[in-house]
Amino acid sequence: MDPAARAWFDRRTSRASDWPTADLLAAKGNQRVSVVVPARDEESTVGDVVRQVRDDLVTAIPLVDEVVVMDSLSTDDTAYAARSAGATVHSVADVRPDLGVLPGKGEALWKSLFVTSGDLVVFIDADLTDWGTHFVSGLLGPLLTDPGVVLAKGFYDRVLDLGTGVAVEGGRVTELVARPWLALHRPELAAVVQPLAGEWAVRRDHFASLPVPTGYGVEIATLLDTASRRGTEAIAQVDLGNRAHRHQHLHDLGAMATELLAVADRRRGGAAVEEVVLPRMQRDRQWVERTVPATERPPFAEVAAATARG
Repeated sequence: MDPAARAWFDRRTSRASDWPTADLLAAKGNQRVSVVVPARDEESTVGDVVRQVRDDLVTAIPLVDEVVVMDSLSTDDTAYAARSAGATVHSVADVRPDLGVLPGKGEALWKSLFVTSGDLVVFIDADLTDWGTHFVSGLLGPLLTDPGVVLAKGFYDRVLDLGTGVAVEGGRVTELVARPWLALHRPELAAVVQPLAGEWAVRRDHFASLPVPTGYGVEIATLLDTASRRGTEAIAQVDLGNRAHRHQHLHDLGAMATELLAVADRRRGGAAVEEVVLPRMQRDRQWVERTVPATERPPFAEVAAATARG
């Protein structure tokens, strides 16, 4: 491993248990904290995610000021389940409709900046089934206690659903694409255990300064852009323990990997493509094509400034 990456790991890696909520509440001061849950067709799990955060970190101890679910064009009762559990729910289609609406996780995170007020924003996936609210408090730890940290990434042991128990690994796209790419092209980030983790926290003003891919490339883009602009010392990572969630089909992961590579290539000076056509041959030797969007939203701060100017 790159010596600088190993040294960064030793300095900037902690465990969620290192950050007791009482200590974090004392460190919070006048800062506001928003928890944002992007969700698309997650009616079976989003309510529990919202309920746990509200019970533990809003009601029991006032560490979190708002819990917002960004409904990303769901076709099920995701919005109803989230609202019933106590979240404020916004559809991406209703937030700044004058800017258009695009499918994808990054779009939901970008648009959340229009409807949240937190100085610190914690993103939590909606499909979690084995987790705890220490995900939120753990990620807040580095940000509340060190003004030099602007991005906190989570990592965890993944609880597989194949009867094999706990595995110390990232997802398939993480292990086969993201981490090898970083080892090749950004070795100073090789010690980031799970660069694509959906659980992360960021200072609002920093995230607002970055361009945001509208799909699954948002996590790798934020990591790369933060390292380029602020250096690796502005990034921390937190061991969150175990995590389980719904797994995606292999062909969907292929599209995710394609977008990730397009986003990463752009940050190495590659072409700023808006979409990539991903062909796949079926068993009957017929080709099907999937269009993978690689669109990026401009920095929120620029859009907000333009709106203010009229």
